Amino acid sequence: MSTAFFSHADCHAHDMGHGHPECPERLDAINDHLIASGIDIAVDRRDAPLGEISDIELAHSHSYVSELREFLQQVAQSGERRSLDPDTSCNAGTWAAALRSVGAAVAATDAVLDGSASNAFCAIRPPGHHATRGQTMGFCFFNNVAIAARHALDVRGLERVAIIDFDVHHGNGTEDIVAGDDRILMCSFFQHPLYPYSGAVPLGTNMVNLPIPPYTRGPELRDLILANWMPRLEAFRPQMVFISAGFDAHREDDLGQLGLVESDYEWMTLQLMGVADRHAEGRIVSCLEGGYALSALGRSVVAHVRTLAGV
Repeated sequence: MSTAFFSHADCHAHDMGHGHPECPERLDAINDHLIASGIDIAVDRRDAPLGEISDIELAHSHSYVSELREFLQQVAQSGERRSLDPDTSCNAGTWAAALRSVGAAVAATDAVLDGSASNAFCAIRPPGHHATRGQTMGFCFFNNVAIAARHALDVRGLERVAIIDFDVHHGNGTEDIVAGDDRILMCSFFQHPLYPYSGAVPLGTNMVNLPIPPYTRGPELRDLILANWMPRLEAFRPQMVFISAGFDAHREDDLGQLGLVESDYEWMTLQLMGVADRHAEGRIVSCLEGGYALSALGRSVVAHVRTLAGV
């Protein structure tokens, strides 16, 4: 088996305007670095299907999904860019991109559970971890990882899954959706204070939140992960591991002030693979979240995917 790499051209068509950091070129940078590094031949590229509304509603309210679908379909028909909040806008390609992103996360989950892939990475946009049960925010429309985790539990019958969020920003949307669901253990770190200015006080006992100050570097973060995430993950024994893979904690990324480098992402991936090997038959699905310095993003994704693929 191999590492499945899910993406789709529709994810490139979502565009929030000139100069916006969450841009289509992010996927180009990932693709270019995968090819240049030689890792491209080590992964199994697969097209993301369109996500199902029934899966989206595992994590989002019916009214939210219905209203957002109507809004994005109107934008798709009119071709006019519209804003949903100061950070988040949509164009004619957003609806299809959002469905492909959900579809990638769910299809990756099924592929890993069915044994056609050892693990999977989803190079998708828009990202998802700021989308709450009933609100878009922070570049996010649907919460891809939360949907995939609920699919694994509610559709595929798993009993326990872990969500790991290593974006520089707190995954407030994911926490909003999964807090109090004892079938899910969510472990995250994030710069604090920083947008969305939340997470210092966890919303549930199934959350392991690590708010860390600006300019924290890899060695300090590794110690915090070993002391806080790992004991909880070992005790929880997840049957599958989901990763909200944000690469904006890299020291070259201007949207945060943390000091991680590629080797830190490799190290985190190895730690999570160890948990998955011990408790989850190696099952990991990782979905792209942040990462806006294009070269650093591409290099960091290569480090992450290379580690997942074991090459």
